[in-house]
Amino acid sequence: MYLKTKSGRKVHLPGPAENAAINAGIAADPDARELSDAEMAALKPVRGRPVGSGKKSLVSLRIDTDILDHFKSQGMGWQTRINATLRASIKKIRRVA
Repeated sequence: MYLKTKSGRKVHLPGPAENAAINAGIAADPDARELSDAEMAALKPVRGRPVGSGKKSLVSLRIDTDILDHFKSQGMGWQTRINATLRASIKKIRRVA
């Protein structure tokens, strides 16, 4: 069975047999459990981006590709590492001056 959304997209809805198979799989999984009504009521939807500190400014900055590749190759948090590197550079400059 399919449900048609406002945008025209078709969404597959499982039938009774498929629902039974899904529920049997959930019941067989020791790590899965159904939430109580109280737990369900306590859940709150989270929308949008997390609130920031308000201490940062959005800028457009051109950085050499090899520098950017170096920071990105270290994984998530590359922007924070660039910020820390710039901060350390400023501290070093202030000590020299």
